[in-house]
Amino acid sequence: MGAELIPMAFTTGWGSGINAYAVVLVLGLADKIFALGQVPDALARTDVLVGAGILFAIEMLADKIPYIDSVWDSVHTVVRPAVGATIGYLIGHETAGLDAAIGAATGGVTALISHGIKAGIRAAVNTSPEPASNVLVSTTEDVTVTGVTALAIAHPWWAATIALLLLALGAFLVYKLASRIRRYKRRYDAWGERVGIATPPGRARLGRDTGVDPPAAPRGAERPERPFDQET
Repeated sequence: MGAELIPMAFTTGWGSGINAYAVVLVLGLADKIFALGQVPDALARTDVLVGAGILFAIEMLADKIPYIDSVWDSVHTVVRPAVGATIGYLIGHETAGLDAAIGAATGGVTALISHGIKAGIRAAVNTSPEPASNVLVSTTEDVTVTGVTALAIAHPWWAATIALLLLALGAFLVYKLASRIRRYKRRYDAWGERVGIATPPGRARLGRDTGVDPPAAPRGAERPERPFDQET
C-alpha cells in the first residue's frame, strides 16, 4: 500500500466531504465483487453496505431540495470528516509505522475542507432556490465523486490529481460567490428565527451580557437608543 496511501486517503477524503456514503458504497462494492487488496475489507461487510446504501438514498433526496440540503450539510459537518478519517485509517491500518495515523489525518482534514467548500457552494445556489439548480449540482457531485473514487482504485495518483484540481476549483468558486453566500446566510438565519431554531442577534447579544434572556418588547415599540448607536 505504501506509496498509494496518501493519494488514496486524499481522494477518499475529498469524496467523503461531498458524499461520504457514495465513497463507502463504491469502495465496498468494488471489494465485494473483485476482492481488491487495496480496499479495506471492513468496507465490504454486508451491514456496512446496507447502511451506506440506505443513507445514500436518503442523501440523494435531501441533497436536491433547496434549504433542506443546507440543513443536511450542517448535520454532516462532523459525519463527513469522521468517515474520511476512518477510511484513511483503514487504508493504512495494515501497513507498518505511522501509516494509519497519516491516512486518518489526511482523510479527515481533506474531508473537512471539501465539506466546507460543498456547503458554501450549495449556500450560494440556494440564493435562487429553484429546484433545477439543486438537482443539477447534486447530481454532478454524485457522479463526480463516484467516478473519481472508482478511478482511485486503479490509478490513485491520477485520481488524487483530479481531486486536488476540483478542490482548488471549489475553493475559487466559494471565494467568487462569497457575497451570495453571505446573502443566503442572512436568509437562512431569518428562516431559523421564524421556525424557532435560532435566536435573533440582538436578543442573543443581550442574553450573553446579562446571563438571562431579555423580555420581549411590546409590539410596535421602538428599540431604545443605546450609547454605541450614536455617532462619535
